[in-house]
Amino acid sequence: MRVLIVEDEIPLAETVRHGLTEDGFVVEVVHNGEDGVWAATEHPYDVIVLDIMLPKLNGYKVLEQIRERGIWTPVLMLTAKDGEYDQTDAFDLGADDYLTKPFSFMILVARLHALIRRGAPERPVVMTAGDLSLDPVRRRVERAGQEVVLTRREYGLLAYLMRHRGETVNKTEILENVWDPAFEGDPNVVEVYIRYLRLKLDAPYNRNAIQTVRGMGYRLDPDGG
Repeated sequence: MRVLIVEDEIPLAETVRHGLTEDGFVVEVVHNGEDGVWAATEHPYDVIVLDIMLPKLNGYKVLEQIRERGIWTPVLMLTAKDGEYDQTDAFDLGADDYLTKPFSFMILVARLHALIRRGAPERPVVMTAGDLSLDPVRRRVERAGQEVVLTRREYGLLAYLMRHRGETVNKTEILENVWDPAFEGDPNVVEVYIRYLRLKLDAPYNRNAIQTVRGMGYRLDPDGG
C-alpha cells in the first residue's frame, strides 16, 4: 500500500513515515505543496496524507490542483485546532477525511486502512438548481452560463445549500456545517452571507433562489428561483 505524506514538520513526517513503514506501508514524504502536487500527479498512491499549512502551496491548493487534474486518490487532511481553515473547506474541495493535530498514530493507521478499503471516489457530479450550477471539482459557480466569483465562505455556504436544495435548513445546521461545530460567534453572520449570495446569484438575474422560510431557516429553490 503506497502512501504519500505531504508535511513540512520534518520530525512529525519522519515519525509517521517510520511508523507506517513498520506497519507495512510503502511511504514517500515531501515537505512542500508544489512537490506534493508533482508527486501525486506523477506517481500512483493508494492514499495521501496532506497537511494544510505548507510552504509554496497550502494543502487546500494542493488538493484543488490534484482534483482538477482528475486524481481521485483518497486524501486525509491534517488540521490544527487553531488553524486558519476548517474541515468544511477541506470536504468542499474533495478531501475524504481529516485528523486534528496532535493525533494518535493508531487512529491515523485505522483511518488510512478505511480510506484504502473504500477506494478512490468517483468524480463528483456538478450540482444544479435550474440554471445555477456548482462544480465541486473546479470550484466553479455559474448562473445562466456566466461564472460567478464567490469567496471561500460564500462558496461553502452555497455548496451546503445546493446539497440540501429543496430542504429548509436552519442557522444552527448552517453554522455547524459551513463554519464550525464549536462556532461561538454571532449566529447572524449566516444572514450576512445569505445576503451576499443573493446579491451575487439572485439580484443580477432577477431570481429568488435563496428563500427565507420564516421562523425555520433558509431554502434553495431546486428550480433555481
